[in-house]
Amino acid sequence: MDGMNFPLIMLILLVLTGGIVLLDRYVLQPRRGAGVEGPWWVEYPRSFFPVILVVFCLRSFLVEPFKIPSGSMIPTLLVGDFILVNKYTYGVRLPVINVKILDIKEPQRGEVMVFRYPENPSMDYIKRVIGIPGDTVSYRDKRLFINNMPVKMEPNGEYTYVESGLSYVYTKRFNETIDAYGHKILINPEVPDLLLAGVRRFPHQENCTYDDTGFTCKVPSGNYFTMGDNRDSSSDSRYWGFVPEKNIVGKAFMIWWNFSDLKRIGMSID
Repeated sequence: MDGMNFPLIMLILLVLTGGIVLLDRYVLQPRRGAGVEGPWWVEYPRSFFPVILVVFCLRSFLVEPFKIPSGSMIPTLLVGDFILVNKYTYGVRLPVINVKILDIKEPQRGEVMVFRYPENPSMDYIKRVIGIPGDTVSYRDKRLFINNMPVKMEPNGEYTYVESGLSYVYTKRFNETIDAYGHKILINPEVPDLLLAGVRRFPHQENCTYDDTGFTCKVPSGNYFTMGDNRDSSSDSRYWGFVPEKNIVGKAFMIWWNFSDLKRIGMSID
């Protein structure tokens, strides 16, 4: 998702406007006298400061909006979906530096999670949590196994979508159940189970074994294994590794807007 560091921009604006408000209250206002308006560079920050403060607190500690730019989570999330992410489900974190100051709960298998991309923390990614610390995750012959148990997967027809506005992609749709979470995934039979050439080096790579038929990874402590629901069109933990706990942003829970499909407004994210 968008790599712009919006929290940092908001923090800078908050500090600037707040600083001007304090300067005016304790230094400038006593000098010009009661009832005399200040210059524009004081009045504008004083007007915007409360709004910036409210937005900063809401986005930092409660709910943050994101836009889905790619098809890696189809059919759960479509390109152009605007989603809301709960910022406190996985604990309260300080904005910008993302340091957890209060534990609430840990990510669970099957939940859709937003996190900072390990290879470039300025970017936000969204994937489904497949493995939690201590789990063994395997993917072979298009089948997912968690702790040596096959994940329940039932056929649910076909699914066609347009990729990059140029070509149609024909896939098979399945109902997948991970613990208490039921959701839909896409499988493209024409794409190999794993593109070995796309696997990069990443921390704790020694926990994984790869071959032509798939992979097996042991999730290390303090990390999570994630995958996209569009299994054969997703850059995820199979290729760039585990998601450290410190990179977690929050849990996606609702689609609040989609310009192309208004019926998606208000849909919960399972």
